[in-house]
Amino acid sequence: MRGARTPPAFHSTSPAVLIVLLSCIALTACTGRAPERPASSESAPAPMITRFAEAMTTTIEVTLPASQSARAYSDSVFGLFRAIETRMSEWRPGSPLTAVNEAAGKGGAPVPLDLLAVVEKGAEIGHMTGGAFDISWAALWGLWDFKAETPVPPPIAERRARAKLVDYTKVSIDRERSFVSLPEAGMKIGLGGIAKGHALGEAAAYLRSRGVETFLLSAGGQVYAGGRKGDGSRWSIGVRDPRGTPDDFFAIIDVEDRSLSTSGDYESFFVHDGIRYHHILDPRTGDPARGLRSATVLADDATLADALSTALLVMGLDAGLDLVERLPGIEALVVDDSARVYSTSGLADAMRIVHKPAP
Repeated sequence: MRGARTPPAFHSTSPAVLIVLLSCIALTACTGRAPERPASSESAPAPMITRFAEAMTTTIEVTLPASQSARAYSDSVFGLFRAIETRMSEWRPGSPLTAVNEAAGKGGAPVPLDLLAVVEKGAEIGHMTGGAFDISWAALWGLWDFKAETPVPPPIAERRARAKLVDYTKVSIDRERSFVSLPEAGMKIGLGGIAKGHALGEAAAYLRSRGVETFLLSAGGQVYAGGRKGDGSRWSIGVRDPRGTPDDFFAIIDVEDRSLSTSGDYESFFVHDGIRYHHILDPRTGDPARGLRSATVLADDATLADALSTALLVMGLDAGLDLVERLPGIEALVVDDSARVYSTSGLADAMRIVHKPAP
């Protein structure tokens, strides 16, 4: 059962997640903003420390209980993100994924086992979402220039021609040889919609292997909240208002041992002839996704949360929430293009609406 096919009533004002703190993006009430500044309160007996680093084209934030090992643990997390970026970046020269893309139509290339696993999982999510999430989306790379001085939409014919090169079902995965190949020149794999989630999951597993059960990890628009805070409460993650400022949260979601990921149409966009064009593309057409402003997904699996938040934006309201309702242990919150808010039934006890999203 969907919790809110009709928009919920709004009675107050403020935060959110999938848009929320997602990018720490605003980890409000969760972290301090200054590196290594303890974030404690009267109700939190153990002070926390937050550190920052750049990796995977975003800011990585690690919040841990203050201890002699906190710096070493956070440094290891940062190193893990950078190592994954080295292996899984589609734009870094010499990376294993770049080698696969350069060999498109010519035979493929060997890849590390973790890259093979992420490509395989991406293909599985492609099947799950009917191609709304497609790891071969990178054939569209460069088609849209959101940083141009005067950006304009590319010709429709060019969008459709590029979209013909996008098809996750054509990605060949050879487990025995740890080998990935693409059958047509011009095809490319891009893991930007899944690799950060994978890195968050790996970082969470690393911290737990060191006996750290309480932590908060943030990478771009996604967080992984481990355990509970020192005062015994769950981590409160804000979801950003798609038409508000970066620190304007319309909802707050309480999270424990799960990942929350938000995708939105507000990070890179331009308006041309009165129409808003944004960077989250429908891989089946090459056009920006329509119908939703943002989609937030809560899941145990950080990789799945990362991919599904993108997929829901492409799938739209009905198909997206219908899919999530069928998946055990996964919840979603979306804002449509009329600023109406919808959620899956399982979020009721964990979510608070602070204010109605801006129109």
